[in-house]
Amino acid sequence: MVLLLVFAAGVLAILARLAMLGATAEPASSRDVAAALTPLRGDIVDRNGTPLARTIDGWSIGVRPHQVIGDKVDLARRMGALLPEHSAAFYLAMLNSDRSFVYLRRRAAPELVNAMNAIGEPGIAFAREPERLYPQSSLAAHVLGYVDMDGRAVTGMEKVLEPRLIDKSARATPAVLSIDARVQAAVESELGKAMNDFQAAGAAGVILDARTGEVIAMASVPSFNPNSVQQGVTINNVTQSVYELGSTFKPIAVATAIDDGVVTDMSRRFDATKPMPMGRFFIHDDRGDEQNRWLNIPETLVYSSNIATARIADEVGAERMQEMFRKLGFDTPPAIETAKARPLWPSSWGRLTTMTTGYGHGIAVTPLHLASAYAALVNGGTWRPATLLKVEPGKEAPGRRVISEATSARMRQLLRLIVLQGTGKHANVPGYRVGGKTGTAEKSGAGGYSRNKNVSTFAAAFPMDAPRYVVVTMLDSPVATAASMGQRTAGWTVAPVAARIILRTGAMLGVAPDESRDIDVSELAPLIWHPDKAVP
Repeated sequence: MVLLLVFAAGVLAILARLAMLGATAEPASSRDVAAALTPLRGDIVDRNGTPLARTIDGWSIGVRPHQVIGDKVDLARRMGALLPEHSAAFYLAMLNSDRSFVYLRRRAAPELVNAMNAIGEPGIAFAREPERLYPQSSLAAHVLGYVDMDGRAVTGMEKVLEPRLIDKSARATPAVLSIDARVQAAVESELGKAMNDFQAAGAAGVILDARTGEVIAMASVPSFNPNSVQQGVTINNVTQSVYELGSTFKPIAVATAIDDGVVTDMSRRFDATKPMPMGRFFIHDDRGDEQNRWLNIPETLVYSSNIATARIADEVGAERMQEMFRKLGFDTPPAIETAKARPLWPSSWGRLTTMTTGYGHGIAVTPLHLASAYAALVNGGTWRPATLLKVEPGKEAPGRRVISEATSARMRQLLRLIVLQGTGKHANVPGYRVGGKTGTAEKSGAGGYSRNKNVSTFAAAFPMDAPRYVVVTMLDSPVATAASMGQRTAGWTVAPVAARIILRTGAMLGVAPDESRDIDVSELAPLIWHPDKAVP
């Protein structure tokens, strides 16, 4: 009987304690349940298996103000020392509040957990929870995006791939991106240096596989650290910002004229003797590039003549120019998985609009639009959607034909000539057979075009005898420096950036420099007039 009474008393004590806990428990349990139910995320790796995002077991630190038994003033002071994002006064007000639970730090470092635990305050709570870690820090931040503190994807491929990343049956295998982390690092490094050197407002760069549409590198500066997104710029200038990209459109206009039979002879000349009047406007060539003479097709691109290109676009006509731009996707957001912006398409296509869009004014697209267009110009004439997912051999998207193979072959010659003899000279890299076109456009704003700010772009491809990669680099509002000979134009500011990127990444991309090889431009080179020749 005595033993029975003892056991009964013990059971009653336990039941009473459980009842008391049930009546006084704070709603923190709902957070714990939510954290426990948050699905783990699979890893994201680059095309070579380098980890870009993974989930680890992390720590969170919180406080239950009503359970604090120590000196709150002293505790607030110590919190202020260990968690300097707020003052001791802030923490004291928190400890004196009627809140049941407050997070102090999510994704806390182990050393901080140890320091907080050493305080010995029972009101401080510690918990293990899944933590999304980006081991390469800010590398490819705009591509990856990030997840919030509750494990929900916010932007980038994290958001695009979320169903796959949280699928228990799929997350055991990492999601593989098309990005090459080594190439990405080189692109970010060169863009960051150029933006700093030229005090630019922003920069963007992309390397695209011309045959498959795979994005090998995509960088936007300023950037951010996805491990801590309190500060930084999350807008991706490659896909979410649109620009008038200037003379980089001229090869597109020329390709359209060749493919449609408007231009059948490379020696055909167009009048660029003086500015071209259009109503109350005049179409000028850029100062320093004026030839003040009739120009043939290679000269039009090598000397980057707005006037001659406008005449070519005028002959092509509004209907066919629009058709080409639509084939290249310039009327829709860029073909990519992540967030993207809609281009600024002209509201009307009069004669003036047709001519100015031929040299990249009056229409605004993203740098990725331009990269995909140049891929089609050099790869044999097929446009393919860009992708941030690795494409297995033979599995690339079928795409659509934009120009003929013969026109594409001619464009490869012309783009190579621009780098050998024209405005793209500073992008020439020995052995890599670079071709491309510069573009310098006055920056538009609420008050119209600015004569003091421009967008400088260089669109390149290499090696031009067998194109494999397209490289587009852009600087927003660069400032002239002594290194650029006082120039703000693309040939002096951003073309050298593309050259350094190609020099650093060419071997990584499997392109061995070979100065014994090149595309044959012997048919076109004699058509270009030089000052030592008689005026044609």
